[in-house]
Amino acid sequence: MPDVITVRVQTGSDSFQEVVVKIERPTYNKPFLGGFRNVSTGVEFHNAGSQTKPKKRPDKGIQLFSKEIQTVVEKNMRQQTRNTTSTQMTKTGLYVSNMTDKLITPGKYFTAEEYHKRRLEAVIVLQKYFRRWHAINLVQNLREQKWLRLAWEAQEELRKKREKEEKLRREYEKKLNPKTKEDFELLYHELELWMQEETERINRTLTGAKRKAALCALLEEETELIACIGMHKIDANLENQQKAILRFLHKCAQPRMWKAFDGKITEMDTPNSLRGKELLEIYHSINTKDIPKDERISVLLALKCTVKEHECKLTQEIVALIDREIDLMSREVKECNLEGLRERICTLFLQYIKIPEFNPGVAGLLKVPPDPLKLYKNVYFCHSCEKYLAPTEFLIPANARTIGRCRSCYRLDNEARQRESYWKYRLILENLRKSEVDYQDDSKIVFLVQLPDLKYLIENIWNCQSALSAYSDLYDLVMVRWDKQHEWSPWNTILLTKEEADAHLKLCNLQKTYEAPFICKVEQKHIRAKNYFAQIPAMSSYLHRSNNQANANSYK
Repeated sequence: MPDVITVRVQTGSDSFQEVVVKIERPTYNKPFLGGFRNVSTGVEFHNAGSQTKPKKRPDKGIQLFSKEIQTVVEKNMRQQTRNTTSTQMTKTGLYVSNMTDKLITPGKYFTAEEYHKRRLEAVIVLQKYFRRWHAINLVQNLREQKWLRLAWEAQEELRKKREKEEKLRREYEKKLNPKTKEDFELLYHELELWMQEETERINRTLTGAKRKAALCALLEEETELIACIGMHKIDANLENQQKAILRFLHKCAQPRMWKAFDGKITEMDTPNSLRGKELLEIYHSINTKDIPKDERISVLLALKCTVKEHECKLTQEIVALIDREIDLMSREVKECNLEGLRERICTLFLQYIKIPEFNPGVAGLLKVPPDPLKLYKNVYFCHSCEKYLAPTEFLIPANARTIGRCRSCYRLDNEARQRESYWKYRLILENLRKSEVDYQDDSKIVFLVQLPDLKYLIENIWNCQSALSAYSDLYDLVMVRWDKQHEWSPWNTILLTKEEADAHLKLCNLQKTYEAPFICKVEQKHIRAKNYFAQIPAMSSYLHRSNNQANANSYK
């Protein structure tokens, strides 16, 4: 058939119109829809289908595959065995040997109940062996845990013993070679304990004139010991003074440091730190002893050039002393006769270093500022030594209404009268402040408590022993919060050992953990602490706040 044909179409009764029709070739094969065949003529006729294209499904962007239905196709076939077999029985005229036959006899019949009973017995046997194996493993684990626990307890006992020995060794070292004020305080306390023991022994064993003579001898021995302690104190003060000067000079020469984002420390020398290093090296040089004469002269000349950069009365005096020492050294004067002159040069040069005009880095390290007007509003008068001192030099106890004596006067009075040692209480207070800082909840009361207040709290309220175990060694006792949800205060504390404190701080509900009599006992101690510390004006606001909070909790 051509691609284009002309079709004549009747448009009216007598009118026709020729229409050009374009034949479109199908792009697919039409499906066979069946048909029939004329038997007489043999002509085949097919069923006609629609000539429209089938509607395409919208493209989903996914490639689809059609599958046939997975139906099992069954097929029955007869098969013949490979070997044809048959059974032959004995009969008349035929003998079949029974030598290889087996005789099968029926066993004992058992019912379903007996079967289940046998199964149950077998299960019980299996359970017995399993439980035995499980018990062996459990006992083995418990034994290992016991061994580990015993080893841990032995290790902890050894650790505690070593710590106690180390503390005793440090305390003995402090008594043998006292260096700091706390060491001498401990030494005077031991002297007082020894005096009390000796006095008690004399009063118990002697009477009359012998007792008076023994007490006089004891007094003389005490006087000698006090004089000996005083000599040690003078030597320690000189050594500590020299160490303090060196620390001060090292701070002046320390470079600027800051931490970068990657954690590295960056150091930068400034003109002030370089000037401090120069003066520190000169101070080291002039303090060095037993050096040759030529080196000493070169050190003095370097010092002379340094101080000549600034013209004032102090530098003129230093230059004059340097010239005098050089002149005496040229005359072969002995070294022992020059010690006073050299100490005077060191003292004047130290005064030169502490002047900010000559050493700018020292301006922020001086306790006394160059301008005396800044001290007038921040200075208090000590009525004992009659000195004007900074507020940090005064020790204000809880029951004080005014600023009384300074720390030095308190220490001197303690050495002469009570001779009490605050070293153990100082350790407890330092540990308490460190633990409160770790909470990071802006705790303030712990920094208002002073050593006499803490001593009263431990001795008079908690009786110097643990509230749980009555352990009385202050080395192993710590003060922690009673209720860890609130900040520490004398009415929210408890005295425990370190192990008991760790366990106490892990508790969530105190009412369920402790018994009612113990809680009542602790609350009574808190009430006593409130009555004592209510005398402090700075603590009154915290006390009222805690009372309001307690009332609100009881109302809830």
